[in-house]
Amino acid sequence: MSFSSDRVREASVRLAGVARVTPILTSSTLDERTGLSIHCKAESFQTTGSFKFRGAYNAVCQLDGEQLAGGVVTNSSGNHAQAIARAARLCGTRACIVMPHDAPWSKRNAAEADGAEIIGYDRYTQDRATIAAAISAERGWTEIPPFDHHDVIAGQGTVALELFEQVPEVTTLVVPVGGGGLIAGCSTIAASHGAVRVVGVEPEAGDDHVRSSQAGERVHIDVPRTIADGQQVEAPGELTWAINQSRVDEFVTVTDAQLVSTIRFALERMKVILEPSGASALAAVLCGAVTADPGSDVGVVLSGGNVDADRLRDLFDQYQD
Repeated sequence: MSFSSDRVREASVRLAGVARVTPILTSSTLDERTGLSIHCKAESFQTTGSFKFRGAYNAVCQLDGEQLAGGVVTNSSGNHAQAIARAARLCGTRACIVMPHDAPWSKRNAAEADGAEIIGYDRYTQDRATIAAAISAERGWTEIPPFDHHDVIAGQGTVALELFEQVPEVTTLVVPVGGGGLIAGCSTIAASHGAVRVVGVEPEAGDDHVRSSQAGERVHIDVPRTIADGQQVEAPGELTWAINQSRVDEFVTVTDAQLVSTIRFALERMKVILEPSGASALAAVLCGAVTADPGSDVGVVLSGGNVDADRLRDLFDQYQD
């Protein structure tokens, strides 16, 4: 495995003054409920509303003049789309996003507001990566996938780099998992920090990492039916799995109902808005899927907050506590 913490530290230099250093949130109620000392890394406050901006900008800002003169292509259900659109605008290039027809309208609108061209597809019958690759080949634009890209992984790893600088005593790190880019970067930094246990969390309906861990190889599943649109991934990435299979200690799952309960808890008790995918790591801690020594320091990544008021109302109506 060639991916090292040095790449993450180099990314942090590129992101300095561009990406936000997001805060650590704590809650006495959360600590009382879990018996732990919880430190939440609030990436919902990051530029474009999620951790995705870190990896997107780290990748786009390294393109050469010829590549920037063309444009960038990616596929995304929303957060990476927004991040690539903003990074492209900041770096003076164009972005084309392959986005599912059922992606949240607020995420699509945000990407378009930054000048991105959106090409829709059906996530249940078409392959987004194939479509993006075809557009890249046809136009000669640079493809920057949402997770299976070393520069993207390095940028995402700066989440953990900052967290350990803010709370060095953390001994367990809990991270949401979609394609595995965030946790690949974070687990790499955790490995260089010391004895830190890393736990990945995915929706129950999209347990490809759990199955892959059990099988000892990448396992493909059907597109998961879950409210966590940022985690509707059919298989771990090739690059990310090469990192995560040895650096992540455990993968666990949470239900959609637990995600909504956690979104409500975060809103009412912590005064922070989370989207379903962004709530998954905290949900795993609240429901007991992640365990740690009583009173120990646990870092939890709140990966995104891109959800609109109408969607929140619908979720709360559908999943009553």
